[in-house]
Amino acid sequence: MRLKAIILLCGVLLAGLPAVGQKAAIKDLPQRFRVWLEEEVVYIIGPKEKAVFLQLSTDRERDMFIEAFWKARDTDPGTPQNEFKDEHSRRIEYANLWFGRGRKAGGWRSDMGRIYVTLGEPKTIEKYENQSNVYPLIIWFYSGITGAGLPSSFNVVFFKKDNAGDYILYSPVRDGPQKLLPFYNGDMTDYLHAFRELSEIEPLIAEVSMSLIPGEYIMGMNPSQSSDILISQKIPKSAYDKVKAAYAEKLLRYKDIIEVEYTANYIESDALVQVYRDNAGRAFVHYLIEPSKLSIERFEGIYRTTFNVNGIVSDAQGKTVYQFDRVIPVELNADQFPRIKDRLVSFQDAFPLIEGDYKLSVLWKNTVSKEFTSVEATLKIPPARSLTMSTPILANRIVQNPVFVGQVKPFTVGETQLVPSPRNDFVANDTLTLYCELGGLTDELKRSGSVSVTITRDDQVVASTVKALGNAGAPFRILEEFPLANFPPAYYLASVALVDGAKAEVVSSKAAFFISPSQALPRSWILYFPLPPAGAPYFSNVLGMQYLQAGDTGKARTLLEEAFRRSPDSVAFGLDFCRALFAVKDYEGVRNVATPFYRDKQKFEFGQFLGESSQALGRHAEAIGFYKDYLTSFGTNLNVLNSIGECYVKTGDLRGALTAWKKSLELNPAQAELKKKVAELEGKIKE
Repeated sequence: MRLKAIILLCGVLLAGLPAVGQKAAIKDLPQRFRVWLEEEVVYIIGPKEKAVFLQLSTDRERDMFIEAFWKARDTDPGTPQNEFKDEHSRRIEYANLWFGRGRKAGGWRSDMGRIYVTLGEPKTIEKYENQSNVYPLIIWFYSGITGAGLPSSFNVVFFKKDNAGDYILYSPVRDGPQKLLPFYNGDMTDYLHAFRELSEIEPLIAEVSMSLIPGEYIMGMNPSQSSDILISQKIPKSAYDKVKAAYAEKLLRYKDIIEVEYTANYIESDALVQVYRDNAGRAFVHYLIEPSKLSIERFEGIYRTTFNVNGIVSDAQGKTVYQFDRVIPVELNADQFPRIKDRLVSFQDAFPLIEGDYKLSVLWKNTVSKEFTSVEATLKIPPARSLTMSTPILANRIVQNPVFVGQVKPFTVGETQLVPSPRNDFVANDTLTLYCELGGLTDELKRSGSVSVTITRDDQVVASTVKALGNAGAPFRILEEFPLANFPPAYYLASVALVDGAKAEVVSSKAAFFISPSQALPRSWILYFPLPPAGAPYFSNVLGMQYLQAGDTGKARTLLEEAFRRSPDSVAFGLDFCRALFAVKDYEGVRNVATPFYRDKQKFEFGQFLGESSQALGRHAEAIGFYKDYLTSFGTNLNVLNSIGECYVKTGDLRGALTAWKKSLELNPAQAELKKKVAELEGKIKE
């Protein structure tokens, strides 16, 4: 029987726009933003950028977007001047001055204005405005413009249709050479006849009437379809094709999280996300982020910055299951800085995660430059005993050290630290080390199964190994080295397959990589957040809180109790254990854990749990005392104020309840139910 296997990790970067809000109609925008969108940038804004802009809901967000929009196009970010924006404004002014005569709407709206704003100054201009046998016609010639698949050189033709009105864009397909001849009496479908007439008048006009692309071969003397695609698709797209719209999508996703000074400073990054299990069977998510640049400040001979990293793991319903923050100070002396200044930095981290399907979002910020980047991935953590195979990780270098055993270190298994590039790029001098992990193997597979590792190029096998499982442990770890000295530069595919005793494939996984023709590639320097040893109670606490967030209070209580038992002086573990005990309504248990901290160590953060537990047990006067201690130490808290009011009601002190609830409403008037309770109390007091 064929076994059904689950891939341990689906670390696919999320694509497309986040479903953050409804798309607004342009007509509903405030006037200055409507003018910006429909007039100032109408020719240069990309469809993704426009879609994001229309999802923004406040003027503040739109202003942030506009700043980021221009910054994404700045050709020299190192100067205070935005050369692109200045040139764009100049083009609009020029179009209004020279192509807007007699037009109330402005020359930028004309066909000539649109092309000029999009492409800029042509290399040459040919004018045929006084030919008696040809309608007034102007040819703009462009060359050397890249992007959107533009040809190396091309013409843009404008003519006055029927010798009236503005110059309009000429299309060989839509118009044809016949439309350029005022006295043409032939068949309107006979392009060859019209072409010959134009050739006798002016050969250049005849050429561009059939094709806007110099030297293009015309099949059967039919007008060039490529020319029509050029003016209808490629030229408009060239205005935004080089701009990566990721900044807009990231701004939309993180606009409510990042500070204003960061919003216009999104930078590209590469990332890698993988999941592996430790010897205890726990799944750990390993991730790295390589920002496209590193900005750092110098002060008194020391180079420094700080990275702030925020991660959120959410389930299919969008509920946060785990959230973490890392603060990583970077400080380099004058000897260290030259060694890394031309290299990327690879920030690496790892954390445990309970089984389930999730979305991971990691936000990275540089506090010195106010730049940010992010990575989003989908994660699938199956049950520990499921048959699983991880996606292969391809390392360009490994570091082996017995000290690593028992540590939790990013991209490290046993005593081997893997050093991968998120781009999976190699050179011939590298040795590729492939790591893959199998879990949930049946006894039959352990006895008779085997694993093959194959490297192919264009479907041709160039290297392979086969290894019998031989009563493998759990998880079964595959570590294979492939020297690349004899591999020519090309794209390759590394495949791992598990086969049973009958040689039938059970599960497989693949990873593509590239061997560069370069002699060497600049490798990133690694920076990671130090984590406790694998056996530390910290990880039991993290997993326990994840179970609590996911609603599995039974597993949460077990793990949080274990963490607290092993580290009974930890305030954080004590608070988390109290949360689990309160969730399962073990109020006496909460009091047993919290009281020693509260009474002996003056840790008044436990006052809220003691107050809630006393309130649940009907000890309302006692609860009020705990709540007040909490407020004295930590300031106003709406939930605590409301709970104090409830306790006062139970003790018969209606005026005390009224005082607490009115204070709560001063802080947040939008509490409809509380307002009703206040009105009822005021009525009772008057009676």
